[in-house]
Amino acid sequence: MKADFSQVRPKKFLGQHFLTDMDVAGRIADTVDVCPGIPILEVGPGTGVLTQFLMRKGREMKVVEIDRESVSYLHEHFPRLAGSIIEADFLRMNLDGLFDGRQFVLTGNYPYNISSQIFFKMIENKDLIPCCTGMIQKEVAERMAAPPGSKTYGVLSIMLQAWYDVEYLFTVSEHVFNPPPKVKSAVVCLRRNERQSLGCDERLFRRVVKTVFTMRRKMLRNGLRQIVPGDVPLLSDEMSSRRPEQLSVEDFIGLTNKVSSYVDGK
Repeated sequence: MKADFSQVRPKKFLGQHFLTDMDVAGRIADTVDVCPGIPILEVGPGTGVLTQFLMRKGREMKVVEIDRESVSYLHEHFPRLAGSIIEADFLRMNLDGLFDGRQFVLTGNYPYNISSQIFFKMIENKDLIPCCTGMIQKEVAERMAAPPGSKTYGVLSIMLQAWYDVEYLFTVSEHVFNPPPKVKSAVVCLRRNERQSLGCDERLFRRVVKTVFTMRRKMLRNGLRQIVPGDVPLLSDEMSSRRPEQLSVEDFIGLTNKVSSYVDGK
């Protein structure tokens, strides 16, 4: 299938860059095989370039699209998806009843302007989404998969890696899109790890991570003063002199538990 861009115009305000390379689309579709058998939800199908390959997997499938032109195009060109095309904002959807409470694979050529928000929503629904694959901006993919100590390691890395194993699969040229973005893209695969609980207050965990990374070049003790009094002997000298990007997920879990005793007034 070749997309008809006279019917559907890519819209900048929606972050749309329609994929035009069939080989790349087929490779992205194959990433859902990491979680065989379960339903597929595609976010932002646009003109269905990826959709056509996902449908060949023979699984129950739904697509969610916010753009009315794209929705009309999908209804016209993909009659087999009748009843499975959802015109909605994915970020506002309740995912609990999407497949009658069953788990599903999340995938798509994600809009650049909301890709991070999509992954944070995935974390909120982690029990429903054991696998997530798809294409995003290369810079975001690098941040997601970054290990502790790297320049790109940050809030997104930690929040995702707390619950998922993140794999950077391959890079995609900007020349296979309409319109071509100004940056390269990348395809990633996320699989739920075995962690069932962080072993700390999850809300405080998020607060600690986000707070210290507002001062990522400063020593840890400086960022923590925004949460607990500076004169509290919270950490050893060795730990307090480290920078946020040097801490693993497990380090942040331990740090959250130490902070909690002071935040709770103990």
